[in-house]
Amino acid sequence: MRVVIAGGHGQIALRLTKLLSGDGHEVVGLVRNPDHSADIAAAGGQAAVLDLEKVDASAVAEVLAGADVAIFSAGAGPGSGNARKDTVDRGAAALFADAAQQAGVRRHIQVGSMGADQAPSLTDDETFTVYLRAKWAAEEDLRARDLDWTVLRPGSLTNDPGTGNILLADKTGRGRISRDDVALVLAGLCDTPASIGRTLELIAGDTPVDEALNSL
Repeated sequence: MRVVIAGGHGQIALRLTKLLSGDGHEVVGLVRNPDHSADIAAAGGQAAVLDLEKVDASAVAEVLAGADVAIFSAGAGPGSGNARKDTVDRGAAALFADAAQQAGVRRHIQVGSMGADQAPSLTDDETFTVYLRAKWAAEEDLRARDLDWTVLRPGSLTNDPGTGNILLADKTGRGRISRDDVALVLAGLCDTPASIGRTLELIAGDTPVDEALNSL
């Protein structure tokens, strides 16, 4: 497969790049900082330098051309202000989906956030609420598109070593999940047709990743 990852320098994306490239797949990571290219190369991927807040969909579509899977794993990050929660977590996600449609890449996986579905009922303007609203809007945008989409909402992320055991379901309840295991699940979702059209939550659990994917 040829897999293109938006947010290619993220902690999950670098783990995912290493997994996919180790299995012989071609991985391209989109980054806005050219200094991050070396880290993507070290993980076995190729970097494409594009700022999703500044380019248009056609430029992204050029990179996506010929891809089998598009994965949106970008985010403004915890140090960003409210404005960038919208321009990255919503706007860049929509731009990436636009580009995928232009390039004819049907398989589309979007990393969301646990609790995004609560955003419509939240009334405050705290930064985390703004973030959830942006994630929810990105999900709603993707669900309306003619793409083979999957939304994955991980629980609270940790840097603990992965166990390979998870709980993956439409609703899991709150919980924690290692970035290692999120990357494992994303790699598996690339070739799991039963996940198409599903919004899935992910936390640590007792089921091996392969078994959890096969049981969808």
